[in-house]
Parts: sequence; C-alpha cells; structure tokens
Amino acid sequence: MAVDPDRFPSFFTGFGPIPAVRGVRLHAPVAVGSTRDVHNADGSVLLETITAHDPPVQHAYRLTGFRAPFAWLVTEGAANWTIAGHEDGSRVCWDYEFTLTRRWLWPLAAPLIKIFMARAMHRCLKKMARASASFTPVAAPSNDQSTPPPRAGAGVRDR
Repeated sequence: MAVDPDRFPSFFTGFGPIPAVRGVRLHAPVAVGSTRDVHNADGSVLLETITAHDPPVQHAYRLTGFRAPFAWLVTEGAANWTIAGHEDGSRVCWDYEFTLTRRWLWPLAAPLIKIFMARAMHRCLKKMARASASFTPVAAPSNDQSTPPPRAGAGVRDR
C-alpha cells in the first residue's frame, strides 16, 4: 500500500500544517533509483527517490523539494518502511528522519516534525491497517503484546 500511487493518497491525509497527499505520479516502475512526484494538498510537489525496495519487507526513499515555510527548516527527509510477519498479520514500522537546514532551527523544527508529522504518519498507518485484509481490530489497549500496533516515528538530523 505504501508504494501504490492510487491508494496511498487516501491514507495520508496530513495533520495540522503537514499537508495531505493528493496524488502520486510514477516516473518509472518502483525500483531502487526510480523517482515519483508526490502532489500535496498545499500545492507543493515533492520528489521521492527510492533508496531501497525489497518487497515485502522494506521500502525506503529520500524526499526533496519542500517549499516554504517547511523548506526553511529542512532540506530533505529520509523514510524507511519495514514490514515483519506476525502471527496476526504484519508489523509495519515507518520511520522518517529530516535533515535541518541549520542546527539552530531545532527548537522550531522539533514540534512540527515530532508532533505533527509523527501524528500524520500514525493516522496513515491506522488507515492502512483498516484497509488491509489482514486487519484485526483490537477492542482496547491491554498488556497483551501479541498484536503489536503499527509504529510511526519522525526525527531530525543536524546538517
């Protein structure tokens, strides 16, 4: 679902200042080195370059082309999806690391990335889980660790 240009926009609906994805246009079939345009609700178009693709266990990419004001804070994002089989389906981890334009921008970038981007990612993973044929709803949180939830994380790397 993460590499499906037709379905992914319905899952990534953004959060706060993080815009929703409205469309994805492939430049070539999905493979290491191939690129695609990510069209966002705010009118921006980001370039995604695939850096790892090993279905069904990993998909990674570099995202560039941010526009202001986000471009004032970060130069690029590096995402890594890992999927591991689990007795009740799959465990999906999606990590993002953003490179700051300037180290001193950390106090401004941290809330945007650690709160808003992480929340947008978590919402996306929940929507993907609901759409998945192997999704098993969990009634309430418990100490039972047999069905790990999807994990989304966003961090910042100094330039």
